Amino acid sequence: MKDGNIASHLTGSRSPIKIQNMKIAPQESLDVIASPTGTQRWPKESDLPRRAFVTSDGVRLSYIRQGSGRPLVLLHGWSQCAEEFKHQIGPLSAQYDVIAVDQRSHGESQKVSYGLKISRLAKDLYELLNGLDLNDLALLGHSMGSSVIWCYFDLFGPERLSKIILVDQSPFLTSGPGWTQQELEDSGASFTAQQVSEIVAALRSNEGEKVTRQALHRMVTQHATPEMKEWLIQCNLKMPRDLAGTFAYNHWHMDWRDLIPRINLPTLIISGRASGATSWKSQQWIHHQIESSQFEVFEEAEGGQHFMFVENPEKFNRTIIKYLG
Repeated sequence: MKDGNIASHLTGSRSPIKIQNMKIAPQESLDVIASPTGTQRWPKESDLPRRAFVTSDGVRLSYIRQGSGRPLVLLHGWSQCAEEFKHQIGPLSAQYDVIAVDQRSHGESQKVSYGLKISRLAKDLYELLNGLDLNDLALLGHSMGSSVIWCYFDLFGPERLSKIILVDQSPFLTSGPGWTQQELEDSGASFTAQQVSEIVAALRSNEGEKVTRQALHRMVTQHATPEMKEWLIQCNLKMPRDLAGTFAYNHWHMDWRDLIPRINLPTLIISGRASGATSWKSQQWIHHQIESSQFEVFEEAEGGQHFMFVENPEKFNRTIIKYLG
């Protein structure tokens, strides 16, 4: 497979769900983000207060904790890191006890070749919440972080949780043979099993960084500055590419469609209309499955791509604060 095709698979552009061809209804009001006119100021990662936690299988997890009040735990996505929430940690910590975790082998956490499974990350989360004795907490997961929440709920139920926030994650990333268009749209599946295997092989090869760069460039809007894109790439590259490939194989084969309708906690689903990672229709399917859930779509002009919390943190933070109360 050529590099360009691999990047297309990573962003789901060969999926039968063609977001770019959909007609988008006009909205009454949009938090439109203007094209950048200068160098954007970014909070320094070194300014974020870090702590450590050791899991039952001996892995050192690094996490950021700031603020006081009701706990709000932030879980990043596949091959990402807690640093990507730095535009949320400051503003949200004014009202909440914010904990942003680098999951195992990601970010500043210890790099290990074992436990690279959604189930182990859910166990890590369970141990962390118990270790910190957090209760009545809100749990936010971006991308793969949502899968960790689903697995946590599957294994441990709603223990310690009060609300959850799911940000731009498909119920199932890998399609089966002979799937209908409706199945593809509802699941948000962007890959075939063969494509997953090819992507994993590419990530484990000497082309891993190149493939990562190509994919990340397709997960932001045209408003994203080169500085923003490079920062996102460097956050991803904190995870060794061979470990990212191993983790991708497990993550992209997990099917959560049976679990999602059983969620009985207040839930907010956030989607990017132009997301390069999943179709907004799959996020709408999640909304329909979870009783009394809320659904928020960021339009493309509002930074409505996979990293809407980076591109439009003002609207994202307002949305979270309004939901949590």
